[in-house]
Amino acid sequence: MRPEDLLPDDHDHVQRAGITVRKGSVGAFLANATILLDADQDAAARNAAEHDLLALLPGLHALGLFDVLVPKDAALRQLVEQHR
Repeated sequence: MRPEDLLPDDHDHVQRAGITVRKGSVGAFLANATILLDADQDAAARNAAEHDLLALLPGLHALGLFDVLVPKDAALRQLVEQHR
C-alpha cells in the first residue's frame, strides 16, 4: 500500500472511528515528541509540544499507530497509554 492509496493528494484528512485525522499528524507527533523529550528545550517549548502532542493522540489511536509502534521512551509511552 502506498500513501496515496490511503489519502489521495487532493485530500487533507481521513475519518477513523468518527475522528478526523489530518495529513501530517504522524509527522507532527514525531516533531512534538522530539521537543518534549529534549532536556535542552525550555519549559515553554516542552509544554507547548506536550499540549499539541496530546491533541494528536485521539486521531493516532484511531489510526492504530500505537497498536503497531510503541514509543521507546518510558515517559512518552506512559503519556500515550494514559490518553488511550
